[in-house]
Amino acid sequence: MTTTNFFILGSAIVAIIYGAALVRLVLRLPAGDEKMKKIARAIQDGAKAYLNRQYRTVAIVAAVLFLVIGFVPALGWVTAAAFLTGAALSALAGYIGMNVSVRANVRTTEAAKEGMKKALKVAVWGGSVTGMLVVGLALLGTIG
Repeated sequence: MTTTNFFILGSAIVAIIYGAALVRLVLRLPAGDEKMKKIARAIQDGAKAYLNRQYRTVAIVAAVLFLVIGFVPALGWVTAAAFLTGAALSALAGYIGMNVSVRANVRTTEAAKEGMKKALKVAVWGGSVTGMLVVGLALLGTIG
């Protein structure tokens, strides 16, 4: 492994750890009263159903592309495996990011009771999870 690969791996690990720390930080915040929690659960259920449906469709397309890439002599199975790995890591980042973002919404609303500054901080933390995981997992996927 080269120095560059160690740097890439280290950066990936830092981004993933930071993303995980943000998840813990956001989810430990108060989620509001019972009415807010009930509405938030309904939104979470809808987001989960949407993502599950979307990812089933994307998985079918990814499987077809995996086979197409694999059978193209100029690309081959190594490239196909790299494509599938990237698609899986992207899906993982998106799924976790959406889950946390949706759960951060009610916490942002609760924080807004104490002012815009606190609400903005919670919203940025919740949205940053996706960014950190996309960067971390993408870097992780480039090690090879």
